[in-house]
Amino acid sequence: MQTGPVMDKRAPLPGIKNLIAVASGKGGVGKTTVAVNLAIALKNLGSKVGLLDADVYGPNVPVMLGSTDQPRAVDERTIIPVEAYGVKMISMGLLNPGDKPLIWRGPMLHSVIQQFLRSVQWGELDYLIVDLPPGTGDVQLTLIQSVALTGTVVVTTPSIVALADVRKAIEMFRQVHVEILGVVENMSYFNCPHCQGRIDVFGHGEGQHMAQVFGVPFLGEIEIDPQIRIGGDTGKPVASLGEDAPGGKSIYAVTRNVIARAAAVQSSASAPAVQIL
Repeated sequence: MQTGPVMDKRAPLPGIKNLIAVASGKGGVGKTTVAVNLAIALKNLGSKVGLLDADVYGPNVPVMLGSTDQPRAVDERTIIPVEAYGVKMISMGLLNPGDKPLIWRGPMLHSVIQQFLRSVQWGELDYLIVDLPPGTGDVQLTLIQSVALTGTVVVTTPSIVALADVRKAIEMFRQVHVEILGVVENMSYFNCPHCQGRIDVFGHGEGQHMAQVFGVPFLGEIEIDPQIRIGGDTGKPVASLGEDAPGGKSIYAVTRNVIARAAAVQSSASAPAVQIL
């Protein structure tokens, strides 16, 4: 893959301070759950936030946000996003509701992602969170080639199977010169309500170990909590209930680490180059 000429075309989206992709090597690790709760937590911590659901084949963001509103098209090139929990949002799930599947090839995926990026009136945002599909396919490449990303948050579970695919995701983003903000270990552990003991259902610590191996930050662990699952299923994400809600503390801890990492990346990018004479 030739990355040099492609990278030169990337430019930031006007009005958006931080563009952060949430990615995973494989499905089933809770990537969308992390993206949705991250967006809401950022908003509740005082930021202006948008959420772009780029998982075109499995657009679950509207369900998790409890939104059935359709975005409004002002004209052919202007789309007004919907809003849920104070977060601006666009998703193919709002444009193609129901059980009808999308059977699209690469060029069609490229077109819809470009529309979501360029035609949606995001306005002034501190963060635009992009929920990517799992893996390393066409949507990821379209996003990377189209716009300058602040960085990527990679979501995994502690299981060895999930971590095998995390390696591929990290290597892909590195090959195309996208900063890895860090790794989040989701479904990291379960606190037993009866014995108060910690149960490592899928293993433990492998996400942090993977981050160390690749030399990227570890952003934290998110526990297994029934309220996180219930919140996603009922359109009432845990982050919307506040930091003290069951399952909320770890989500807000991860969010604060993402804020710090994004600020560090932006500061490094804007720092003047040192000239050695």
